[in-house]
Amino acid sequence: MPETKSTCPYCGVGCGVIIESEGAQITGVRGDPDHPANFGRLCTKGSTLHLTASPAVQRSARLLQPQWRRKRGAAPQPLGWDAALALAADRFADAIRAHGPDSVGLYLSGQLLTEDYYVFNKLAKGLIGTNNVDTNSRLCMSSAVAGYKRTLGADAPPCSYEDLAEADTVFIAGSNMAWAHPVLFRRLEDAKRARPEQRWIVVDTRRTETAEGADLFLQIQPGTDVALFHGMLHLMFWEGLTDAAYIAAHTRGFEALRDAVRPWTPKEAARVCGIAEADLIQAARWFAQADRPGEAPGATLSMYCQGLNQSAAGTDKNAALINLHLATGQIGRPGAGPFSLTGQPNAMGGREVGGLANLLGAHRDLANPAHRAEVAALWGLPSVPERPGLSAVEMFQAAADGALQALWIVCTNPAQSLPDQATVRRALERCPFVIVQEAFGSTATVAYADLLLPATTWGEKVGTVTNSERRISRVRAAVPPPGEARHDWAIGVDFAHRLEQRLPDRLNGRLNGRTTLFPYALPEQAGDDGRSGAEQIWNEHRESTRGRDLDITGLSWALLDEMGPQQWPLPEGEAQGRVRLYEDGRFPTDDGRARFSAAEFRPVAEPRDARFPFALTSGRLRDQWHGMSRTGTLGRLFGHVSEPVVEVHPQDLARRGLKDGELVRVTSRRGSLVLPVQASDRVAPTLAHIAMHWGSEVLTGLGTDGTPIPGVNGLTNPAFCPGSKQPELKHAAVSIEPARLPWTVLVLAWLPQAEALAAREALKPLMGEVAYASCVPFGREPHALGLGGVLLRAADTDARDAAQAKQRLDWLDRVQALLGLGGPQALSYADPRRAHRRVIRLAQNGNAGQVLQGLLMAGDTRAEAWLRTLLEDEQPVQAYGRLLLSPGDQPPVASAPRSPQVCSCFNVSEEAIRLHLGGCAGSPEDRVTGLQAALKCGTQCGSCLPTLRRLVQQVEVAA
Repeated sequence: MPETKSTCPYCGVGCGVIIESEGAQITGVRGDPDHPANFGRLCTKGSTLHLTASPAVQRSARLLQPQWRRKRGAAPQPLGWDAALALAADRFADAIRAHGPDSVGLYLSGQLLTEDYYVFNKLAKGLIGTNNVDTNSRLCMSSAVAGYKRTLGADAPPCSYEDLAEADTVFIAGSNMAWAHPVLFRRLEDAKRARPEQRWIVVDTRRTETAEGADLFLQIQPGTDVALFHGMLHLMFWEGLTDAAYIAAHTRGFEALRDAVRPWTPKEAARVCGIAEADLIQAARWFAQADRPGEAPGATLSMYCQGLNQSAAGTDKNAALINLHLATGQIGRPGAGPFSLTGQPNAMGGREVGGLANLLGAHRDLANPAHRAEVAALWGLPSVPERPGLSAVEMFQAAADGALQALWIVCTNPAQSLPDQATVRRALERCPFVIVQEAFGSTATVAYADLLLPATTWGEKVGTVTNSERRISRVRAAVPPPGEARHDWAIGVDFAHRLEQRLPDRLNGRLNGRTTLFPYALPEQAGDDGRSGAEQIWNEHRESTRGRDLDITGLSWALLDEMGPQQWPLPEGEAQGRVRLYEDGRFPTDDGRARFSAAEFRPVAEPRDARFPFALTSGRLRDQWHGMSRTGTLGRLFGHVSEPVVEVHPQDLARRGLKDGELVRVTSRRGSLVLPVQASDRVAPTLAHIAMHWGSEVLTGLGTDGTPIPGVNGLTNPAFCPGSKQPELKHAAVSIEPARLPWTVLVLAWLPQAEALAAREALKPLMGEVAYASCVPFGREPHALGLGGVLLRAADTDARDAAQAKQRLDWLDRVQALLGLGGPQALSYADPRRAHRRVIRLAQNGNAGQVLQGLLMAGDTRAEAWLRTLLEDEQPVQAYGRLLLSPGDQPPVASAPRSPQVCSCFNVSEEAIRLHLGGCAGSPEDRVTGLQAALKCGTQCGSCLPTLRRLVQQVEVAA
């Protein structure tokens, strides 16, 4: 069986994978034991990658040919590639001639390869002549970029993964590593196991899985990070815990910072943060290694992610944390330094080629005339545009205001991921010409496209990516692209050739005898899988880094193929890349010194008030990725968290008279959302939490004014950081009130996998006709018969009259038909007057007898728990007969309720774990080891290990 080494397309850890394939089909995936990022480990998402490339997914979810909507709202029609790219070039050329180059915009993705990024950056800034090219990395890492540049002089994470094992104190702020970067968290757990004296400090607004393992947990109020860091630094100054020699030799701005933090006594900082003063003091002393007098200095490593970045004060938060490292000399040494954890697989690569509206390639600044001249010379042009382009939020606001004539969206889903979805969708509706270049046809943004261009995805692409530790890895194709899908960079190059022909005046005298700015071999010209052209692009990018802080002139694809992934910088003449930056105390600034940042504390952009008394935060789920266009095709990845909920503290539920599972309406100043409420002591009182993944693809309905609800980002705040222009996605002020939707519907059905995916797409228009609807897959492990589960939940007001009751019944008829719940094998009950209905569809399951294949309950869903258990576990139901139509919440025949899933890899439930622990003895770690040996949970990806440890602790306390 052929095997191909490549890289995982999910988070910024950058895990190596080995892809197994047969012919044109990917059949398996496992971790690459030789890759230095993961050494063979994969998380739940990575270990199921091959399932997202199944024939069922390819048929039902992939875009396989170009399509064109002749008018908005119409069904897209197939189009050949020549006609599609000619149309695109004509519309862009017309807009540029009539309205100027800044009338168009390109919105890219941190999931693109470096070569893709380079081409589209050059297309915008070199050929079109606009800096209106930005990326969803703006939503992810731009505050980290700005924070590094403000303090250290360049966007370069100074640490490496091996520093996790060297650190004495690990300071994790605004990152749930256990779920967001699980393989890296496994390495941190290994380090703690090898050195139990290693201390973890975790700072977060929620008690996450990461916080469960902390030696000190600081559960701060949203947006108070700068106050916390200033308070810690105040104590360090007061107690003499700073490194005066390092400050004098390697930094500037110390006096201004000292004055800025003087008011932030530990008492005042703790008050603002909502934590104990003693905990803040402990954190400061541990960070400064104050308990090691006379010994070799200890090492402190900080790791941080979106909790710091996604904020209207994101740059200040990043810089304030880096202040702590500079003040204590905790940088440039093994186990020490500020380590920003990249959210997306190639956000780093995009930053390297200047793929943001305010950057140029190789970490050059757009505002610097010398840097602009260098890029122009590299491209053989007299100049590149100097005016900063529109960042992500600004770009869509401009389109909503009618200022953009054409918008090209590549490998991202802004109709799910950007804040203030009402504005985003108005932008997509108003912009005269929208191109969406995508691999998956199920994203919310696809519905707004005039032109759809099918792109390759994981397992088909060729190029490079850079992970969080500056390590460049090769991405290789295991199978050919399906249908007519093309590489992203190749689409951009083919388009550029056509635009050059339509805008010859833009190139007059600029090409110096060349025929094109894009002389890269397209796959069909080179007769290969795209390697030739991609390597040419990468070589051009490599040359642009010569003499820069990220110099990779000593690298080549041949070296990467021979030696494996390498870190930058690796200049020509060097044998290997640099593991750690700033070891000599010199920084890439004009005088070689780092800069302290004396930023003032600013509260959240949208504080709570009487109308909106809750602070809403967002975060990731363990088994899902971003908008779920890929992970959302697999039922087994919904086993851990199966449906969208809003988490609220039990005290707040009791205070408002709400019950766990009740539908509530969450409302911000921008929109509202209906979903079940879940009691959770992980959030503090007056806080609420919703996972970031629930877009309108799976969660929708109608607002109180009758407008569609566009998922969780219909609530979030577009206010952005002035330094990084990263929006405050992590916080919004909301109200939470009972939704009062008594007419409820639950539908579950097993269907062939391809039909299940198609049914979910067909259900989307129906979901928008009721006040609340969510639709997700289910099925905790691959079905023996290749079936996929569809779960639809809906709710609305009671029918006011016979006409509305009939409307509800018609809606149920359409749902029932789409999911095949009729026929002679179905049992049914109906009350047309109240629009109540129950339908049970049975199927023969070999010698096991009859099992439930589908069910529909409308108007009365009290029987959900036991019926859902029977259906999902495929238990024999001969003993029930027509009792399956019983409406009550108690099963007519004794049956055990379904236990929550803990381990996705081996489908191990919480009940099975608790039963095993009942007979276990020994230390907590011995009990975890026993669980792993007996049930295999925690032995593959390890993502469930924090939960296993928590269950061990709970069982011990109960005993």
